[in-house]
Amino acid sequence: MSDAEREHWDLRYATEGARSTDPAAFLVEVADQLPSASRILDVGGGSGRNSVWLAKRGHDVTIVDISEPGLAIAAEAAREAGVEVTLVQADLDTAPLPGGPWDVIVDFHFIKRHLFDAFLEALRPGGLLVFCRATVKNLERNERPPQPFLLERGEGWDLLSDFELLIAREGWSAEDRHEFEALARAPGADG
Repeated sequence: MSDAEREHWDLRYATEGARSTDPAAFLVEVADQLPSASRILDVGGGSGRNSVWLAKRGHDVTIVDISEPGLAIAAEAAREAGVEVTLVQADLDTAPLPGGPWDVIVDFHFIKRHLFDAFLEALRPGGLLVFCRATVKNLERNERPPQPFLLERGEGWDLLSDFELLIAREGWSAEDRHEFEALARAPGADG
């Protein structure tokens, strides 16, 4: 991630704080399909809206994000909720994912295409990936995220071609974004 991207996120969190404390609608939808008391990695988890919610459900959650202000917001949210969340500040363009194996990796609204092979390596056999990212069609109603950070039509299926797709769909979400949403299983054990 460039210094400009890091500065963008730091400034955004410093000025806007957490835009939402509610977990993502798709995560709530699939939460009962996650193994109980899972070890979960929240990639690009920012201010912790999904991580804190998962920790309150009994999961052992680690957030990895580049933004120090975002992680500070997540730490405060976890403290206020009475849960523990591990925070890792890292630039995933240059640093590896925090050590696995992970039962579940959650990736909402963060896209680094080179990470999908790393996800496979970091998940335990049969582990789950919960992935959600806006597509180019999202620009019909929303100005962000900008084009370079959007999936092309059908790209989500390509990125997850090495996973077993339990749920995979593209369309307008409950949060009024055109997104690709997927619950996918890594090869290996039956999960």
